[in-house]
Amino acid sequence: MYEQITRNKIKTFILIFIFFALIFLLIWLVEYLLGWGIEGLILAALVASAMTFSTYYSSDQIVLAISHARPLDKREFPFLFHTVEGLAIAAGLPVPACYIIDDPAPNAFTTGRSPRKSFIVVTKGLLDKLNRLELEGVIGHEMAHIKNYDMLLQTITAVMAGTVVLLTDWWRRSLFWGNPRRPGRESRRGGQAQGLLLILGLVLIIVAPLAAQLIRFAISRQREYLADAEGVRLTRYPPGLASALRKIAEDKENLKVANRATAHLYIVNPFKKWARELNHLFMTHPPIEARIAALEKMGGGT
Repeated sequence: MYEQITRNKIKTFILIFIFFALIFLLIWLVEYLLGWGIEGLILAALVASAMTFSTYYSSDQIVLAISHARPLDKREFPFLFHTVEGLAIAAGLPVPACYIIDDPAPNAFTTGRSPRKSFIVVTKGLLDKLNRLELEGVIGHEMAHIKNYDMLLQTITAVMAGTVVLLTDWWRRSLFWGNPRRPGRESRRGGQAQGLLLILGLVLIIVAPLAAQLIRFAISRQREYLADAEGVRLTRYPPGLASALRKIAEDKENLKVANRATAHLYIVNPFKKWARELNHLFMTHPPIEARIAALEKMGGGT
């Protein structure tokens, strides 16, 4: 477990560094092609630093906001609070804050920077459609993400993936609609360099969003199995989580507030139809059948 936590922290640092470098490169390409001069280079460094800093410290609040999650009143669903408190004690963690999404589709995720600043988010549909043992299984799974620092890595990845897509779109618009460098300002050698930068920029437009999505998918798939196993260790009842996964996956509702940047955070892919149609390379989650089979081996069938 401690090795997993250390790996997640290291990977988070690497992702932040890559994020800074990519933002700087995209903005520098724009300033070079549009002839902003040294001021553009300084702007690139400042914007990259500011966006990296805000992504780390505000990523959880960004995810909560775009998911339309609200703080949950303890009097509304007292059993949820008691379950979260009990499993937090069992895991040796501070009690996370509870948030709810007013949507009939059953699902849940966790977000935050550390166990002391973490949030468990569930949908209204999850509370309405799952029984207590199934809900405990889901909360145990999310508690495992907190304990292993998965929520930090996955939350930052969600915000970074969305930001990279927005930046590449902005870069494309700047390139085709902005003012190019004035004729005669560049030497022939400089013109060749500009052509190479243009090619590099076009490659980034295509590759950067795809790379961000693939990294996000791989990170998510690897950790779902581990969170399932750690979650049932806390609840000591594998059939509860297995039954919950089956119910969530078979539910016909699509979560309206979910999007491509946040889909990997949820315990089950919120885009049910897409999850069935896409191949495994582009799936944000492991196959539900494989997860349920692993759980049934741990504690019998459901």
